[in-house]
Amino acid sequence: MTTTREVQGTTTGTVLHLAFELGLAQWKLALTIGLGQAARLRSVDARDRTAVLKEIALAKQRFGLPADAGVVSCYEAGRDGFWLHRWLQSVGVHNLVVDSSSIEVKRQKRRAKNDRLDASALVRLLVRYQLGENKVWSVVRVPSKNDEDARRLHRELLSLKDERTRLTNQMKGLLIGQGVVLTKVKADFADWLSGVCCPDGAFVPPELQAELRRSFERWQLVQRQILALDCEHRRRIRDDATPHVELVRRLLRLRGIGRCGAWLLVKELFAWRQITSRKQLGGLVGLTPTPYDSGTSRREQGISKAGNKRLRRLLVELAWNWRRFQPGSALSIWFERRFGQGARHRRVGIVALARKLLITLWRYLEKGETPPGVTIFMDWHSKVNGWAAWKEAAA
Repeated sequence: MTTTREVQGTTTGTVLHLAFELGLAQWKLALTIGLGQAARLRSVDARDRTAVLKEIALAKQRFGLPADAGVVSCYEAGRDGFWLHRWLQSVGVHNLVVDSSSIEVKRQKRRAKNDRLDASALVRLLVRYQLGENKVWSVVRVPSKNDEDARRLHRELLSLKDERTRLTNQMKGLLIGQGVVLTKVKADFADWLSGVCCPDGAFVPPELQAELRRSFERWQLVQRQILALDCEHRRRIRDDATPHVELVRRLLRLRGIGRCGAWLLVKELFAWRQITSRKQLGGLVGLTPTPYDSGTSRREQGISKAGNKRLRRLLVELAWNWRRFQPGSALSIWFERRFGQGARHRRVGIVALARKLLITLWRYLEKGETPPGVTIFMDWHSKVNGWAAWKEAAA
């Protein structure tokens, strides 16, 4: 790509730059050939691929580019996912999917915003990125179709468990309003509800009983789906022969890491991402610090929370488990020495332990480095086969 200087500004004369602002009903396209050249703004119906190709051809004519000139495009990661990226790549357009939270913006209290302004700003940043300013944003690594589809099982399972928790809390809340405490939703909930009495000796009101029974029917449906997916989850870990599942089995050999945690770590992170450094690894899950250090003012603002929220939540849970089940490991000893002064220090330090644990697991899978002082007390079959097998192996 050659850079030239013309009267209107800096241009990349053989490349057309295109930015998408994706709406539900309409897309805004901004096209230009370089800095100093006003963007050509056009609107097309959402997902109208023919119209997009037509606008690209018209823009090449408008800017005097040959018909075979290269096209570089970008859009923000979001609701539309990665299908547009794959289609653009298939028609010869070099596309970038951009992390929207990383885009450079003006530091003003109020900022005018509409699709036209967003598309124009995005295409200017694209030109700067192509000219070598790599810090203007972060580019998302796009998974393959198979890698993206492989995440569906555990994501649906997590979603169903959240729905079950919501229904459980809803039923508990409705009953506590009558002075009745529900400790756990069981299969005989309907029979229990018919005989339970309020503190005044009366039964639960009939309309409330009807609402609770309907909520319980939804709870039963969600519970059946969870059990079905859980069985499928176990079957895949036990029978699948793909290299990615072998990574799951290696994690399961470590005490303190369970079946769901090992699966999520591999499918969301280790199976398809090309990780090159500890800094990159921490950034992927939002476990990087955000210091505020200006003049005499210095303070820590907490972790960035800009990465995968599923992994971040899991890693904090795994950190607590690691401290409990791997007390002799180097990480647990470091945690107790550094944050063992009280409950508040432990809650702060567990995030640091989660980040160190993530790096340790990466080295364990990528380089075969066994964590110092770690206990491997069972094979992966015991965890997959269930709690009874776990107790037998532990005994």
